[in-house]
Amino acid sequence: MYGLVNRAIQGLVVEKFGQDKWRRICERAELQQTNFVAMDAYDDAITYALVGAASAELELDAAAVLEAFGEYWTVYTIDEGYGSLLSMMGDTLEEFLDNLDSMHARVGATMPQLVPPSFEREPRPDGSSVLHYRSDRAGLAPMVLGLLRGLAKRFTVDLEIEHLEPDGSDHERFLVRVR
Repeated sequence: MYGLVNRAIQGLVVEKFGQDKWRRICERAELQQTNFVAMDAYDDAITYALVGAASAELELDAAAVLEAFGEYWTVYTIDEGYGSLLSMMGDTLEEFLDNLDSMHARVGATMPQLVPPSFEREPRPDGSSVLHYRSDRAGLAPMVLGLLRGLAKRFTVDLEIEHLEPDGSDHERFLVRVR
């Protein structure tokens, strides 16, 4: 993953728990390097180690850490200069979700080692949507819940989100209802 992700984890931890907690998480993750360059690619193992160490140090389930990170990510990326790109991807939550893959393709132009997830929104007759999430990286579905919560704040909507049971497919599905 790119350093931008690890820097966001650092930002979340420092903002919510302080610099000392971040230092302890890095020690627990056995990282030699604790400063990340946003546009440099790092081994995914570093990010997973940070999440695991944060889970242990903060006494939170890893899913809770990922969910909090997903919500934080929506604000963090705006602060890091991606706000105009995010604004171009849609004026509504539904438009934005429809354009996530396009956004990742644009970001990939500046991050050649980017391996983004893929999203597909399936509108339903009742006005809800099923969001299909595919990723080469295991275990990150809780982050999608947080991302959706963060996007709900960005678009000022109330959401009901349900992580749907596996249906034998190769991806995760989320039922999303704007209330």
